Amino acid sequence: MDDAALIRLTARGDQNALAELYERHAPWLQVRLRRRCADDDVIAEALQETFVAAWRGAARWRGDGDVGAWLWGIAVRRLVDLIAKRPAHRPLAGVPDPVVVSAEEQVLLGVEYAELSTALNRLSPELHAVVQATVLDGLTTREASRLLRIPQGTVKTRMARARTLLREALS
Repeated sequence: MDDAALIRLTARGDQNALAELYERHAPWLQVRLRRRCADDDVIAEALQETFVAAWRGAARWRGDGDVGAWLWGIAVRRLVDLIAKRPAHRPLAGVPDPVVVSAEEQVLLGVEYAELSTALNRLSPELHAVVQATVLDGLTTREASRLLRIPQGTVKTRMARARTLLREALS
């Protein structure tokens, strides 16, 4: 059964369908959340809240996109909300866990996106964090502002600067 069918069943109250969605999507969601947050407790809470929200909101899923993308959107917003509630929390993990990304994956990504990767790695941590939040994670300026704990105007300014530097590096 595909994900869309599982969402439709979940909307009708089928707990087994939700369990199947969890089994399919929770592992990769956890990996992606861990790349954005170093606190395992926050990640676990965000993951749990994601599937509670999916249970409650399954009937509102429009069916015009990928279920995984819909779940990711919920998960990253839950993470932002949780981080915003915990002022002492460090919002971004410094480096992805090497166990999470296989050696083969690293090599393939390095070959396919070497120029872009090099350009991104040359950005300052502040600019890189804004690109990560807005472009790679798909957050709005407001959400990125909350996650990074900087004003929205600063997010926009840093993104403009990052675009300029990336354009120069890739041209």
